[in-house]
Amino acid sequence: MFTSKIGTRAALLLSLLAAPASAQWLNYKTPGIPRTKDGKPNLTARAPRAADGKPDLSGLWSFAGLGHWTNITDVEMLPAAQALFNKRQETYGNDDPGTQCLPEGSRSGLAGLDPVRFVQTPAMLVMLYETGTFRVIYTDGRPLPKEMNPTWMGYSIGHWDRDTFVIETAGYNDRTWLDVAGHPHSEALRVTERFRRADFGHMQVEITYDDPKMYVRPFTIRMPVNFTPDDDLIENVCLENEKDRGKLVGRVADEKKPDRKVPASVLSQYVGAYSIVPFGTWTVSAAGDALMIELGDGGGKQQVFPIADNVFVFPNTGGTVTFVKDPQKNAVTHFLFTIVEGDFRADRK
Repeated sequence: MFTSKIGTRAALLLSLLAAPASAQWLNYKTPGIPRTKDGKPNLTARAPRAADGKPDLSGLWSFAGLGHWTNITDVEMLPAAQALFNKRQETYGNDDPGTQCLPEGSRSGLAGLDPVRFVQTPAMLVMLYETGTFRVIYTDGRPLPKEMNPTWMGYSIGHWDRDTFVIETAGYNDRTWLDVAGHPHSEALRVTERFRRADFGHMQVEITYDDPKMYVRPFTIRMPVNFTPDDDLIENVCLENEKDRGKLVGRVADEKKPDRKVPASVLSQYVGAYSIVPFGTWTVSAAGDALMIELGDGGGKQQVFPIADNVFVFPNTGGTVTFVKDPQKNAVTHFLFTIVEGDFRADRK
């Protein structure tokens, strides 16, 4: 799978998340959902209610959290956490649990490239992931266990705060990451999620991470969660990452050229929003002699480093971004995000 240092992180990201459409249930409409006169799902219809009057969250959902999942921002780490995070950044995250085909822990499903099925019953909410992992959130009034054997997905209980479903999770082991960038956590991590369904097709989730052994204070990320109609989960089995893990070598420092500077006048030509499938919209900005890219909506800016005036290394993914100019218009029309699988074109909006 992996053939070079550049592209290994992005290749891993795709191998973990991309789902082949040909393997899905096709041409079968999700029963019981509201539709417009032309048969399309009416995602702005009223949210359904369960027998107890609370919103029914059941269904297939996709988190719109790629930017957050790849770059948690504005967090203050304690020294040990900062050192571990820096090491993961510098080595292309070659010890990511995904490279060993291990569960994703609290970051499961957050990138949004795989859907998550919610199954709501009076006593529990179940979340099913394409990777085969699952979560059971008990809503029968039980508290979290006083003694918890650390697990990959933790122990979860839930309750309703009016129309907001609140999940409290603890008891994680410390082997997973909070995001693909490598933010660490300890076994003291507690996660609080708040889901609010605005209408049939849209929810908002607010996730608060509290880990006093790794972070100065708790921090919160927010992201949309969108209903995925007329689709289904497919089997997604991790088979290749472990045998290819030995090829995840090299350091970001090998690719950076500290003495290379691109003039601000050149960087300004790249500024703008770009649409890249399947990753959504990436926003490019410039600050002095630094070029920044933000993945998704509100995910935080990440600096990319030049290896040529129009080619930049993307440390968190290991890929390269190459800006392409139309010579007739003398303007940048798109960029290519290059990984070992090939080029992903991002058209300028």
